Amino acid sequence: MWFFARDPVRDFPFEISPELPEGGPPGPWVLHRGRKKATGSPVSIFVYDVKPGVEEQTQVAKAAFKRLKTLRHPNILAYIDGLETDRCLHIVTEAVTPLGAYLKARAEAGDLRELELSWGLHQIVKALSFLVNDCSLIHNNVCMAAVFVDRAGEWKLGGLDYMYSAQGSGGGPPCKGIPELEQYDPPELADGSGRAVREKWSADMWRLGCLIWEVFNGPLPRAAALRNPGKIPKSLVPHYCELVGANPKVRPNPARFLQNCRAPGGFMNNRFVETNLFLEEIQIKEPAEKQKFFQELSKSLDSFPEDFCRHKVLPQLLTAFEFGNAGAVVLTPLFKVGKFLGAEEYQQKIIPVVVKMFSSTDRAMRIRLLQQMEQFIQYLDEPTVNTQIFPHVVHGFLDTNPAIREQTVKSMLLLAPKLNETNLNVELMKHFARLQAKDEQGPIRCNTTVCLGKIGSYLSASTRHRVLTSAFSRATKDPFAPSRVAGVLGFAATHNLYSMNDCAHKILPVLCSLTVDPERSVRDQAFKAIRSFLSKLESVSEDPTQLAEAEKDVHAASSPGMGGAAASWAGWAVTGVSSLTSKLIRAHPTAAPAETNVPQRPVPEGHWETQEESKDAEEDSTAADRWDDEDWGSLEQEAESVLAQQDNWSTGGQASWAGQVSWTSNPGHKSQESDWSSWEAEDAWEQGWQEPSPPEPPPEGTRLASEYNWGGPEPSDKGDPFAALSVRREAGAQPRRDSWGDDNWEGLEAESRQAKAELARKKREERRREMEAKRAEKKTAKGPMKLGTRKLD
Repeated sequence: MWFFARDPVRDFPFEISPELPEGGPPGPWVLHRGRKKATGSPVSIFVYDVKPGVEEQTQVAKAAFKRLKTLRHPNILAYIDGLETDRCLHIVTEAVTPLGAYLKARAEAGDLRELELSWGLHQIVKALSFLVNDCSLIHNNVCMAAVFVDRAGEWKLGGLDYMYSAQGSGGGPPCKGIPELEQYDPPELADGSGRAVREKWSADMWRLGCLIWEVFNGPLPRAAALRNPGKIPKSLVPHYCELVGANPKVRPNPARFLQNCRAPGGFMNNRFVETNLFLEEIQIKEPAEKQKFFQELSKSLDSFPEDFCRHKVLPQLLTAFEFGNAGAVVLTPLFKVGKFLGAEEYQQKIIPVVVKMFSSTDRAMRIRLLQQMEQFIQYLDEPTVNTQIFPHVVHGFLDTNPAIREQTVKSMLLLAPKLNETNLNVELMKHFARLQAKDEQGPIRCNTTVCLGKIGSYLSASTRHRVLTSAFSRATKDPFAPSRVAGVLGFAATHNLYSMNDCAHKILPVLCSLTVDPERSVRDQAFKAIRSFLSKLESVSEDPTQLAEAEKDVHAASSPGMGGAAASWAGWAVTGVSSLTSKLIRAHPTAAPAETNVPQRPVPEGHWETQEESKDAEEDSTAADRWDDEDWGSLEQEAESVLAQQDNWSTGGQASWAGQVSWTSNPGHKSQESDWSSWEAEDAWEQGWQEPSPPEPPPEGTRLASEYNWGGPEPSDKGDPFAALSVRREAGAQPRRDSWGDDNWEGLEAESRQAKAELARKKREERRREMEAKRAEKKTAKGPMKLGTRKLD
């Protein structure tokens, strides 16, 4: 029977890549790229081929094999596996690149920064300190060729071939026999003067000075070149000079050298080094220290190397979330680092964490997820959104915190394209109906209106027909003025989703009622919308063949034109944090304005509701506005300024049924792809809905338009025919209610609001007369008044 010997190299669990070798330290070792056969993970393999006649060199290689296998330190090349046979030696380490090749590649790419070099040198000095002070070992081979860089940019000390004990055991330093390495020897060893090395670290610190010179200036041509620091930073030059001094006594201990360089203003005293040092000890840090560190980390990530963020910061962030209870503070740096990842890597590392975060009950985490959803929504697939994310997000609609409700509404812009039929047309519409009708925060009602207008293209045809007209009509009756503007703009943005009958019988009557709105901004937008809808109706009236083209989107499953614009809207929704609701929360975090008691049509002065009069009898003004007390005065001005910047709709010419109604930013700009897209681009987020009301019958005594004598002068005793409209609106006739069918879209009680408006007006008038009487009384008072007393009649 024949027995065949097994080949240990073939059975080795690692294999060498067929690529050309990357080189390695001067000597017999050759560095190859490799991978683990079982997992394919990358490694580096140092190979030494045993040759006859070089027994001394073979012993040096075997000693290096043993040293690397037994020494474990974060700044020393990490040993993974090894193979020793009669023919070769294989040392498997973490995947690394020679420092010389790494610096050259970074310099060519223009990405080499002093921050990286400061941390890299810090690591090499720390490794030397470990060898000299903790292990009593002399490296004896510190140079550029003995340093390697891993994928995170961490510098590792290798080249342990010529290491020996500082205590004298095991003989003196081994003979190198390689001229390229002997040029790094200190002068006290090279000149043969016999001067003894006073400190055990003196020789390695000289070689460290040579390494610093090569890092900043390139390969060292000769020892005399060390006298010229060249490109070495000024903050490092004094400490460098100590290393290359001719007297070995003055060369500092590696630990002392680190201390000097970390002093204020030192080369290694920077944010990058501090961040790395904290990450190395993060497991023993207090929770409060970790929270502060992660909060400040985002500011520094932009200046850190990309590889460092991906391979060192990211794993620590994931670990902190999984096991450290870091909470919401890791979100901002996590998503910032995520920008450096590819799509596949993002799916593997970030998405599982994000999905888990959505199930958290931590409000801070939930609101930060909603605010930063734009950064990861593209990596979420539809099944994940509908089954694992949306069920958790909808809880935000019911949250008692207004900021969370607002951010939940805005997030629907990003989630809507990925929602299924049930979640979008049933579940989401149910929550939107409740928010628009019942939410006490005007800006949230407004945001709901705007969001519905922007996601309208994703709704089914039946849902659009049932929801949009009623929702926007309700918004035009909202007591919050920006919400009424949002209702008008909602009609404009979804103009192509209505039939001609709806435009004539449902939309135009609602818009016409806004032409006498107390707010100028509402009236302006109403007139623009009316002109546009009338222009379209007139175009179809002149050419009925355009009807089919004009209504092509009414029964379509979705509207691609509007869907394409949703991407730009979504970007604003996530990043536009400075909203009216946010300011409301800052001004009055617990109390909500009682908007349900606000009159439906405020007085022309622009104040929507009043509070009780001031108790100060000397006040010369009328009752203060309760909105102003809650910091709503500035919000109102902000909303009006935003609305004042809205695009002007062109009144000249007629528009086609395709929606080409001119609404441009200014005469010098081109028209948008859709003339309604100006609403898409503006900051309309700060604006609620109300139930629509059909046209009211004219009051008794009002004449029809056909009864007026339009061709001749009207009798002098006839008033303005539009005056009746104003009187009718003040009288507050009971409107007929509309509904959304099965959806509970509850309207505001217009009659009750109008009665309260009248009561508020009477109170103001009575208060004004009272103040005038007091001022007149003070004028008639005679005689001087003493300080602190009041004259009695």
